[in-house]
Amino acid sequence: MSQKLKEIAQTLKANDKKVQLIYAFNGTGKTRLSREFKEEVDPKNQKIAESPIKFMYYNAFTEDLFYWDNDLDADTNRKLIVRPNGFTNLALSFLKSQELDNNIITNFQHFTTSKITPSFNDNFSEITFNYLSGGDNSEPNIKISKGEESNFIWCIFYSLIEQIIELLKTEKDNRSSHDFDELKYIFIDDPVSSLDENHLIELAVNLAQLIKNSNGLNFVISTHNPLFYNVLYNELNLKGSKYCYLLSKNDDGSYNFDNKYGDSNKSFSYHLYLKHTIEEAIKNNAIEKYHFTLLRNLYEKTANFLGYEKWSDLLPDDKTVYYNRVIQFTSHSTLSNEVVPEPTNAEKNVVGFLLKHLIDSKYWKEEIIAATPVIAGTLTTQTEDVAI
Repeated sequence: MSQKLKEIAQTLKANDKKVQLIYAFNGTGKTRLSREFKEEVDPKNQKIAESPIKFMYYNAFTEDLFYWDNDLDADTNRKLIVRPNGFTNLALSFLKSQELDNNIITNFQHFTTSKITPSFNDNFSEITFNYLSGGDNSEPNIKISKGEESNFIWCIFYSLIEQIIELLKTEKDNRSSHDFDELKYIFIDDPVSSLDENHLIELAVNLAQLIKNSNGLNFVISTHNPLFYNVLYNELNLKGSKYCYLLSKNDDGSYNFDNKYGDSNKSFSYHLYLKHTIEEAIKNNAIEKYHFTLLRNLYEKTANFLGYEKWSDLLPDDKTVYYNRVIQFTSHSTLSNEVVPEPTNAEKNVVGFLLKHLIDSKYWKEEIIAATPVIAGTLTTQTEDVAI
């Protein structure tokens, strides 16, 4: 059923669940949905200074709260500056009072490189970065890359919510700060898309653990990244949950918000591994017998993920021909004298053809777009008084 983002935001709020997980392509409207959700929870006509904080989010607006002073005249004193507003002033003051700068630095260096060290000014409103170039030599006030900047901003947000969660576990009368007593919702949209797969998995695991350790907070997490989605899905034990969704946009500007049921045993990351391995073999003209097994495995897992009874249902129209070609090289014979011959060039071409068929077929583009996150891979405004 077609809906407006406002209606979807109302649904998310009405569910009142600890975790709701959303998959959507980039450009679909995840960031706009987070804004609509904020308006449902904490309308912007209520000034932060006049009302308790009920909502925080991490999205594109969060990164826009940080901007560079590149010292264009002298080109020496480059620094990252936090735009002051009601929330950032409060959040940075809290980070400083909790002495979380070392925690932020440690997380940032873990996900990037130990050679870059951030340094905060006294009120946490400006950050400079030094680069250890070798030995005791250090280059001060460097400008970090966009990917490193995204990592750094996420580490600030992560350290903030991590400390808030610990704070809210304390009896209310004994809390060091009461600024977050009314916080209920945290919306996280694609925290860091520049990470490699290992670090992305680690980030998802850490975030899932943080969520499980929280009390009284509700999380909505949206992502375009299939690997990140899958790890959260598994770590948060969401198998069979009706609070996992697929967000898609229609040509008329409306949205579909469908329940996304997935088998936690069918890991997106394994699908990606299979696809990558087959592609490399095709690229290098190195197709061997076992690549047929990988291809069949990819078809099987995709069929299972989409709910098809037989993997052969995903084959091209002349299913019998291609089925027999694949089976010839994937039969699990226990007889040592039954040796399957090496594939011919024509048979090797079948691997490339069937892989392309699977990627380009309706099973990715029409079946509630559910298979696209399996194969797509890990690819990877304005400022208001909003939560960082």
